[in-house]
Amino acid sequence: MLSAKTQPQESNTAQPWQIKLLYDGECPLCLREVNFLRKRDAGRGIVAFVDIADDFYNPDENGGIDYTTAMGRIHAVLPDGSVVKNVEVFRRVYEALGMGWVYAITKLPVIGAIADTLYGIWADWRLKLTGRPDLATIERDRLQRIECNTQGRCKVE
Repeated sequence: MLSAKTQPQESNTAQPWQIKLLYDGECPLCLREVNFLRKRDAGRGIVAFVDIADDFYNPDENGGIDYTTAMGRIHAVLPDGSVVKNVEVFRRVYEALGMGWVYAITKLPVIGAIADTLYGIWADWRLKLTGRPDLATIERDRLQRIECNTQGRCKVE
């Protein structure tokens, strides 16, 4: 049986998605938001959820957004391959799920700029606020784990 970390990326071939949300599956606050959005999606496949923390995460399948970039700010990919980031992601996801009113005010230029600035501050502190190591440590551990799994040279301590 595969663990949640080793399952292939989620997809819904029955219906095309309207937006592909790249999220950090190791972030407790991110998971809370994703779980809420999944409930709102209710299996319709409107949003494709892609866990960037998954060892099988592939930037080529996700707008070319590499792991480090994805960890820095939230990103989403649109069906035409274009990429959106920051508060625009939340606005687009909520609109797709019929809850656009939640982020509608951020369409105003001044409010949108303020929201992006506040989100940027949150994103910069996200790892520390959720009790996780810094990005360099997370990346190092991830690369070691992937190398161990792909080359079979795991060291038991």
